[in-house]
Amino acid sequence: MNIAKNVERASLYFPQKAALIFEGRTISYEELNGRVNRLAKALRAMGVEKGDRIALFLPNIPAFPIVYLAVQKLGAIAVSINAMSKKREIKYIAGDSGCKIVFTTSELRGEVPREALPALEKIVVAEGEAGEDPDLETLTAPEDGDFACREMAPNDPAAILYTSGTTGFPKGATLTHGNVVSNSISAGNHSGVCPDDRMQLFLPLFHCFGQNYIMNSAFAKCATLVLHRRFEPEPVLGAIASHKVTMLFAVPTIFIHFLNMDTSRYDLSSLRYCFTAAATMPLETALQWKDKFGMPIHEGYGLTECSPFALYNHDFKLKYGSLGTPIENVDVRVVDYEGKEVPPGEQGAIVVRGPNVMRGYWGKPAETAKAIRDGWLHTGDIGKMDEEGYFFITDRLKDMIIAAGFNVYPNEVEQVLYQHPAVKEAAVYGVPDAVRGETVHAAIVLKKGMRADEEGIIDFCRANMAAYKTPRRILFMDELPKSPTGKILKRILRGDESS
Repeated sequence: MNIAKNVERASLYFPQKAALIFEGRTISYEELNGRVNRLAKALRAMGVEKGDRIALFLPNIPAFPIVYLAVQKLGAIAVSINAMSKKREIKYIAGDSGCKIVFTTSELRGEVPREALPALEKIVVAEGEAGEDPDLETLTAPEDGDFACREMAPNDPAAILYTSGTTGFPKGATLTHGNVVSNSISAGNHSGVCPDDRMQLFLPLFHCFGQNYIMNSAFAKCATLVLHRRFEPEPVLGAIASHKVTMLFAVPTIFIHFLNMDTSRYDLSSLRYCFTAAATMPLETALQWKDKFGMPIHEGYGLTECSPFALYNHDFKLKYGSLGTPIENVDVRVVDYEGKEVPPGEQGAIVVRGPNVMRGYWGKPAETAKAIRDGWLHTGDIGKMDEEGYFFITDRLKDMIIAAGFNVYPNEVEQVLYQHPAVKEAAVYGVPDAVRGETVHAAIVLKKGMRADEEGIIDFCRANMAAYKTPRRILFMDELPKSPTGKILKRILRGDESS
């Protein structure tokens, strides 16, 4: 078993087929596999061995899949670092994982604190002027010969992706070859990916959604990736038209953005499939998209710790607002605080068991034991299951607001806010209160040309939900704070930078 075998197979059956389309250039599967082989040889010559950690501090450029796959071929471990990270963050992640080599660009190289990383032996520049450092282009210069994948056991580590921690220090979710291979194939199966598909990829590759659900599932199914350096609405829509993109993957905030744009000048007729994950899709947005574009937005659920895919809607029938049913070979339950499964309709903690569940947090056995109990991954999400086995997420456990003794789930309030005709985006969060414990606040972005005031929004909420759930304050913003994937960062709205 080895993740990189996907591209070996694709280069055998579809050698001239486009594996990557990026900024006017097409890289075939034969070329991609050849560059991966040459880099694997070069890394072996540098002394990289099985289990060594290699950091990818890279934006969405072809170098990312080339380096990632070469690392897998050798049996080393790919450590993904957010391309917007600064020295302090890189020092922690590269130091915590003990990275031997860092691949980066000339633009980002200055953020790598060489002197503070004793395990670091080399920095390799994948884009821009390399100076005295080795560069990727030279390391992958054409030469004869293949490079066979190292055979790996299903439980051998393949990748470390760092997730935010409540202590202020991120934790490295360690995914195995078995995790990634099974989950990327499941993603392709449930989404119906085939070799003729062209899959758009503007979500960051350092994130599990972009890395596994899109990139690795595309390679597993011999499809084509239309790669973007970053999300920019106009180029993304233009690429759908010019490259005949068939599959669009995004987070809810991006679908909301497209709904509020004039897309009539773009030919989007090639699109056959849309998918969202990473945050709850507002029901109003899903219905508006179906009405405007004539196709549903398929939904999935997961998290980095489960590679990330665990639940999928639309396999059997569409249930708006649902995360769907467990994917192949995966079990999902809703349990109470004692770990006992609760009946359908009752709320509890969502737990996951299956080949997608991570090996653990890198170097953190206590944190691992807390997250994985008796084989079940405790996701930190609150939800329920209906009589037909469809799951619904209520909220993140850490986002739940306790106001005057009542539990308030932000997602429930947000669903009401999205029904207001002037609201484009909304985020509900709790603010400490000396009397009530917490009070409900909402941050809102209005649609272009629309007007609303705090009193009017609060009155609208009061008319549509219980008084204790109604926001006490409304903050109007030009833009909500978001992560690189477009996920709204409520910790910033709460003023809590440590979670």
